[in-house]
Amino acid sequence: MKNIVYLLIALTFIACKGESQNNQTNIKSKSTMNNKVVKTDEEWKKVLSPEQFDVLRKKGTEMPYSGKYFLHKEKGVYTCAACGEELFKSDTKFDAGCGWPSFSDVLDSSKVVYTKDKTAGMVRTEITCASCGGHLGHVFDDGPAPTGLRYCINSVSIEFKK
Repeated sequence: MKNIVYLLIALTFIACKGESQNNQTNIKSKSTMNNKVVKTDEEWKKVLSPEQFDVLRKKGTEMPYSGKYFLHKEKGVYTCAACGEELFKSDTKFDAGCGWPSFSDVLDSSKVVYTKDKTAGMVRTEITCASCGGHLGHVFDDGPAPTGLRYCINSVSIEFKK
C-alpha cells in the first residue's frame, strides 16, 4: 500500500510541472538560526498528531488535495506546526494546481534549510524548518514571478495565524 502511495505522489509531482525538478540553481540556503528546538521522537509524539509526526519528523507526505490549507485564502502568516516559527505570508500563496499549498517565497530565507532530495525516483530540493528540522515539503523553480519559485508544502506541516 505504501508503494502505491509513493507512486501516486510521484505521478502527481510529474504532472505538476515536474520538468523543473532538476534545475534548482536559483535556490540558496542561508540557515543562520541559533535557537534550535531539539526533542526526542518520544517528545515530538507528545506534541504532534500521528500525521504531523509522520510528515514533520519522518519526512512523509500527505495525499494531494487533502490538506486543510490547500484552498485556504485567509490573510495572515503560516507557521511551522512543530515549533511555531513564522515561515510564509499569505500574500505569497498561490494555486499551483499540484494538490498542496504553494507559496512563491519564504518569509525569511534563514528560516528554512534546503537539502538535495533523491528519494521517490526524483531529484528535488527538500525544505525543512531551520528552527526544529521539521520536514515542510519541497521547492521547485517553476513558480510565478518575481521569485520563480514554488514552495510545495504539506498542510500538516504548517499552522495559520490571522
